[in-house]
Amino acid sequence: MGTRVNLIGLQRNDYKGGDSTLCQGCGHNSISNQIVAVCYELSINPHDVIKLSGIGCSSKSPAYFLNRSHGFNALHGRMPAIATGSTTANNRLIAIGVSGDGDTGSIGLGQFKHMVRRNVPVVYIVENNGVYGLTKGQFSATADIGQELKYAGMNELPPIDICLEALAADASFVARSFAGDSKQVRELLKAAIRHRGTAVLDIISPCVTFNNHESSTKSYPYGKVHEEPLQDITFIPEQEPIIVDMMEPGQVQAVELHDGSHLVLKKLDPDKHDPTDKMAAFRLIEEAREANQFITGLIYVEEDRPTLAETSHMVDTPLVHLTDEQLRPPREKLDRLLDHLTCCN
Repeated sequence: MGTRVNLIGLQRNDYKGGDSTLCQGCGHNSISNQIVAVCYELSINPHDVIKLSGIGCSSKSPAYFLNRSHGFNALHGRMPAIATGSTTANNRLIAIGVSGDGDTGSIGLGQFKHMVRRNVPVVYIVENNGVYGLTKGQFSATADIGQELKYAGMNELPPIDICLEALAADASFVARSFAGDSKQVRELLKAAIRHRGTAVLDIISPCVTFNNHESSTKSYPYGKVHEEPLQDITFIPEQEPIIVDMMEPGQVQAVELHDGSHLVLKKLDPDKHDPTDKMAAFRLIEEAREANQFITGLIYVEEDRPTLAETSHMVDTPLVHLTDEQLRPPREKLDRLLDHLTCCN
């Protein structure tokens, strides 16, 4: 029997990267494995992908998947700027950015917020563990208030919630998941890749070395006991027929994404959550935090929000494919512009 290939003739191994140097059992490795699985299942050409990252344990992850793709490892917290530039220069690229709670919630928070409000087309994954694992376990901006670590003492500051920050910045796709829930991570990744705009995935990814004790909301024990999935999510790609066996009213809700593909949501509670209701999304996160609940699933999606390229009135052709004559205005137009500016000043 021959090796199984996808629709473009690639094997799953063609989507792998190098061997991981992260700690054994690290949640980041599980997320990398799901990216490999998703890109293989969706028959994505690795050359159509650009991998982006900043600094931290999480930002090492792109080395462990899609070794045939483009890549850029940026400065600490500066990955959103690189994502904006690369997708503006070539709008055909599928941008997958991997960041961390420090890279996004601390030094990179400003860049993150502006990237989100511009709706830059990027899958933005935050591998969130609540500590700076690469520098031996200090508290990050998402660490729980009152949390104690062996070498860092007690955290007295309230945490930054990545999903709340994304919603406040008008993100068009916001979801939270748990690295230990591989099926949910996989289906949310599929939906995020097909989304038109910024798709923020805050994935709780336990640090097995510095922050895996039961009292931490970023640990495996806590996640397995307290996880409250919003939906049973299945992503149905656009090219496949959509067949839904209808159940009683309120039990199944189909959310159509921008490109005609769908998320089929099986609601655990018909009145629990509508992912198209932004105020409900805010309430959901706040109520979950007050009740110490670990809510996962699709929190918010807005299908029709224009991307940065659309609000900037960019041409459909990628800028990297335009000729010098097309990119450079003729001298007479520059002269007229200079005359106008001189006149107005």
